[in-house]
Parts: sequence; C-alpha cells; structure tokens
Amino acid sequence: MPLVRRRTGGRRRLVPAAVVTAAALLCGGCWDEPTDPTSAKNTAPATIRVPSQAATINAALDRARPGDLVLISPGVYHESVRIRTERVNLRGTDRGSVVIDGQGRRANGVMVTAPGVSVENLTVRNHLLNGVLVTGMSDGNGGLARGSDGYRHLDPAKFPPLKGFRVRYVTAHANGLYGIYAFNAQHGVLEHNHASGSADSGLYVGQCKPCHILVRDNVAEHNAIGYEGTNASGPIWVVRNRFTGNRVGLTVNSDYQEAYVPQQGGTIAGNLIADNADPATPEQADGAFGIGIGIAGGQDNELLRNRITGNPRAGVVLASNEDLAPTENRLRDNTLTGNGVDIAYRASVRAPGRGNCLDGNTLSTTLPTNLKSIAACPHGHPEAAGESPRTDPAPPGIPFLDVAPPPAQPQLPDAATAPAAPADALPGPVDPGRAPLPGPDLFADRSRPTTAAR
Repeated sequence: MPLVRRRTGGRRRLVPAAVVTAAALLCGGCWDEPTDPTSAKNTAPATIRVPSQAATINAALDRARPGDLVLISPGVYHESVRIRTERVNLRGTDRGSVVIDGQGRRANGVMVTAPGVSVENLTVRNHLLNGVLVTGMSDGNGGLARGSDGYRHLDPAKFPPLKGFRVRYVTAHANGLYGIYAFNAQHGVLEHNHASGSADSGLYVGQCKPCHILVRDNVAEHNAIGYEGTNASGPIWVVRNRFTGNRVGLTVNSDYQEAYVPQQGGTIAGNLIADNADPATPEQADGAFGIGIGIAGGQDNELLRNRITGNPRAGVVLASNEDLAPTENRLRDNTLTGNGVDIAYRASVRAPGRGNCLDGNTLSTTLPTNLKSIAACPHGHPEAAGESPRTDPAPPGIPFLDVAPPPAQPQLPDAATAPAAPADALPGPVDPGRAPLPGPDLFADRSRPTTAAR
C-alpha cells in the first residue's frame, strides 16, 4: 500500500467547509481607549500591551501598525487571532502561561495573512484545525480564500505566496489538524517550537517553490505525523529537530491536491527520528504507523547525518504516490539502528524511481536485501518495487484533545523587554553541512516520554 495516501474530498486542504463555517467565530474585537499608543502622531514602533492597553489580542492587532509589538500578559485567551498587518510581532511574556485556547470549538488559534509577521513565546491549544496558520491564501479582508475542496486548487497565481514569516518558541498542543502550518508562504523560519497532539502533523510546510524556509531546533512528538512537507521544494532545510513518539516521524511528499507538483530539493540534516510508534496519539487518516521517514514521490532530496532508530515498521521508506516516482534522492552518512527494516524501497511499477542512492550510512537491513549495493552513489539504481515491510496492524489512536500536554518549554530570551523583531530577510545563510549526527538525547529535556508499541 502507499506510504501515506491522501483522503479524497479535501481531507486537509486549506479551506474545507468547516473552515468557512468556523470563520464566523473569528473574533475581531475592538476597544476604545483614551490614549492610543498607535495614533498617527506616534511614528516610532509601538508596544501594545494586552490586556492593560487593549482588552483582547485582536483589539490590539486591529490598532497595530507595521513594526509594532503586541505583547501579551499571562492569561487564557478565548479568541481566534487574526494578523492582517505586515511586520507585526505577536509575543507572549511567558510561553507556558500565555495561552490561546480554542476550547475544542474554534478553528484556528493564530491566523497570519500578512508578510513579515513574527509569532513567538506563547501556547496555542485545543483548536479544531490549526494552532498557527501562516498563508498567502487570503482574501482582500485578510480572511482565508475560498475554492479548495480537494479537487479545485487554490491558485497561487491568484493568491501569491506570503513572503516573510517567523514562528518561534511556540507550544502548539492538541490541535485537530496541524500544530504549526505554513502553506503558500516563503522566506520563513520555524524554530524552537514544540508541537504535540496534532491529528495530522505537528509541523507542516506545503505548496511553496522555491520555499526558502528553515525548520530547525523544534520538537514534534505524539502527533499523527511529526513533520510533513508536501510540494515544499528547495531551498528548504529541516535541520536539528527531534521527531519522536509520533505514529510517523517525518514525510516528504508530492501530491496533486496542492500546486507545484512535484516536490523537489529538500535537505533533511542532523535530526533525531526515533520511536515513532506511540499508540497514545491521534490516528493518522490512512493508518501509517511505525515509520521514521517516508518519501512519497519526492525528488532530489538529501538526507544527511540523521539518527533514525526504533521505528518498528521501517526507518526510511522510499515510495511512489500515484504516478509520482521517488527519484534522485540521496541518503548519506545516516545512522539507522533498531528499526523493523532500516531502508525499504517501495517505488511502484506504475511509477518506478531512478537515481536514488545510498552512501556512507550505518545500517543493517534493507528491502530489497541488496539495496545497499545496487543503489550505491553516485548513480543509484533501483527501479522496481521491493518487498513491503511487514508489521502488525496499527493500534487505534486516541482523540487529539486527549493527548497529554508537553513539559515546560524554553522561553524566548528577554521576552518581556526585547524590541520587536519583524520577519525580514529570512532565513539568512543556512549551512546544513554544519549539522552533526545528533545524539539520542537531542532535546530530551523538552520531550515527554513515549509509550512506543513494539
């Protein structure tokens, strides 16, 4: 069976009917105040404090101008936050106690539809769809564009990609689709975040070509999928992250339900991808379980110095998706141990791959068994499908709202006093060659123990 099949009818396209219905719940509150720090007389960037200067987060954002900082004091905020002004910085003073709570009935926690925005140092939890959504698919009012039902694409020519974003030091927990979701967006950074309890993936980057996106130093655990990149083409770097205790650790896909097919040119370096077989997670829609890295129809990706261990079905699976073949993917200097099979090649007869190659990896088992020799770099070889890894059926999952919360996470330094940091000129220079093979304890202090099924 394919590694990760997509539901028809818009399983997770950007704007299903539920989003359009839920949009009516988005609060755009306003609150008049005698002294407005963002008045036209004040041309310097302002700090607008919630709730002392604005009663709600949305009220502060409605008054914010480009370059301003909206600084949120501890509290639980029951609103869906919309950021429609460019270069605004939304920041909590305390990551664990500034909480945007969807109460299991609001669609999105924070929705960003303007360029240059930073979201940082807060928690988003209990939303029906996404914790944080960053997207260029917006209408003239900064709301989500309509038109995607899984068959009709949202056209990136009509809705150009959002350019410039940063999401950092955010805890995204128990959200019904994605924890942190960047779609039709470019020139961004996702860093120092923690995503858990997502019913699809904790971190997601989709529909960008070229992306110019850096995903680094994050923890994604106890999700259906830790990280997913669909039609997210290079340059894109996924570097030094911990993907553990999910049902599937990381996937890189080509998919006709989004623009920019096929996916090409990603770099996945220095990540820990371990023990992805936790039954106490939301069930992945197509039942995938026990896989470290899955590449489905992805092309020209490089996997460098990743530690891939304890995934009971397979450490890495190279597969086709419909007529999209895995081609020219390079696996170099990875360490694979304790997996059901370390690398499985599953390209279909309909879409046989080519040029996939292995070089310098530490591993013991492959399917086919001679894969290491027949797929040696620089040319690679395998074209026919190999035997499918055999494991027991996946255990049932649990509701996303029932996933246990993560431990306390690191704070953004000087969150209460640091000046605003608009998301300009990102991600800056990236050298994945400097990412070493991680130890098995990478970011262990930020992680909740897994109950992996073996």
